[in-house]
Amino acid sequence: MRRSAVLEEARRRFLEEIRRTAVEDSDLKLDQEVVVSTPLSPSEAIGVPERDDYPILRGREVLMQADYRGSSGQAFTSAKGSFRGSLNDVLEMPLKSAFEMAVLVSTMNSVLRHRGLVEGTVHCKDKEPEKCASCLKEWLAEQNPGRVGLVGMQPAFLEALVEVMGPDRVMVSDLACAGEVRCGVKVLDGLDCREVFRDCDLILATGSTLANGTIDVVIDECQRHAKRLVFYGTTIAGAAYLLGLERWCSCSR
Repeated sequence: MRRSAVLEEARRRFLEEIRRTAVEDSDLKLDQEVVVSTPLSPSEAIGVPERDDYPILRGREVLMQADYRGSSGQAFTSAKGSFRGSLNDVLEMPLKSAFEMAVLVSTMNSVLRHRGLVEGTVHCKDKEPEKCASCLKEWLAEQNPGRVGLVGMQPAFLEALVEVMGPDRVMVSDLACAGEVRCGVKVLDGLDCREVFRDCDLILATGSTLANGTIDVVIDECQRHAKRLVFYGTTIAGAAYLLGLERWCSCSR
């Protein structure tokens, strides 16, 4: 597993935030317990959505949830496992595995949610994912980009993008779906998709890149080609706050 400089920087700023706010809140201590659940079942994670092609329903990923003093934070990951320990234990993890990265990301989300610094750290459910795709169409019409690149397969989003812009103005990359044709758009290899960053004005990237170590490439390529980067989803909620990244997530809780 590649070490992520972006996640390391988010961890550093997270620790600074904890130390700073601990001066104001005597109840915030590094030895406080965090519980990260075993992966949520698909129904626990997203309920019963109107479509059945979301990656979590196909077993390609799971949703990990951390709970800190009654506040929940989540992270999509390919890893499975559970964790119980202190904030200090989480902050000292070597981040050499997808599991450790997801524990840190979900913990950051739950703690920052508890502090009232971020919102939308719990995934939407049932009919809300499709509502989110409808909101995306409205948002996209306001942005009016020439071409959009979708990094990470979110089928409802891809359908919404194509409906608004047409298949010729949409590009998508995803490792698991590489080579498939979805909504008239060929899915590019998620490990070799530089043309997405080169040819698109706006990049919509899943926040799950933070928990799988690929966010560094996404940010570097967008900066190199001077493209606007917007992350979507709950996974990146805390890091977006800490690092000043642009995030769009309309129906999360």
